[in-house]
Amino acid sequence: MAEFKLPTEVIDLPSKGLLYPKDNPLSEGKIELKYMTAKEEDILSNSSYIRQGIVLDKLFKSLIVTKINYNDLLIGDKNAIMIASRVLGYGNNYTFEFDDETHTVDLSKIEFVDIDTKQWENGNNFSFTLPASKNTVTFKILTHGDELKIAGEVKSLKKINKGSDATVSTRLKYMITSIEGDTDNKKIREYVDKYMLARDSRALREYAKSVTPDVDLTFFPDEQDDKKQPIPVGLSFFWPDVR
Repeated sequence: MAEFKLPTEVIDLPSKGLLYPKDNPLSEGKIELKYMTAKEEDILSNSSYIRQGIVLDKLFKSLIVTKINYNDLLIGDKNAIMIASRVLGYGNNYTFEFDDETHTVDLSKIEFVDIDTKQWENGNNFSFTLPASKNTVTFKILTHGDELKIAGEVKSLKKINKGSDATVSTRLKYMITSIEGDTDNKKIREYVDKYMLARDSRALREYAKSVTPDVDLTFFPDEQDDKKQPIPVGLSFFWPDVR
């Protein structure tokens, strides 16, 4: 039988690898992906994965060739893998409905969010002075592993206090690494729960977003209008025939 070899592509990551430790393979700023096969289509149609909300992570793990710890991935880099996976699987063009109109975007032309990389000179370690309290905090950009822990904690809190949603405060607890130089996790959690002013919380989240690497998943729905809108990522993103 003839020997077959799957084609692969090396893609750039929005973080450029600058937010990972030097000994982490992701610090290269690139990752190798294989082209999607029928096996990956089976993953996409796995009802159990879909119910658990893990179908895309299962897909990406199957496609990534580079030896990495998947939990180390920054969310923006994971979004770049999502775009590349779709292109390698079904091509550049993505057609979707927006405001009762059909639009098509070329996914190969999607760019990274424009960020001054000088802000990343200390790696995944950022400092910010809260505008209301004037306290200085350090924080990190969250990884896939962090997001899993946050989701688990929020789910547990909802079971204890039905109807509650502690997503904002829980994310802050995982994001903040010190307050006024104090790195004690218990004290950080207490500060977020008792002393974090809403104005400070919003300002910190907005600043964190401004330094977070990602892909620019927006488009211009109207050529006469310069206002961008988010590209809806629905079922048809990985199943082009489903509209």
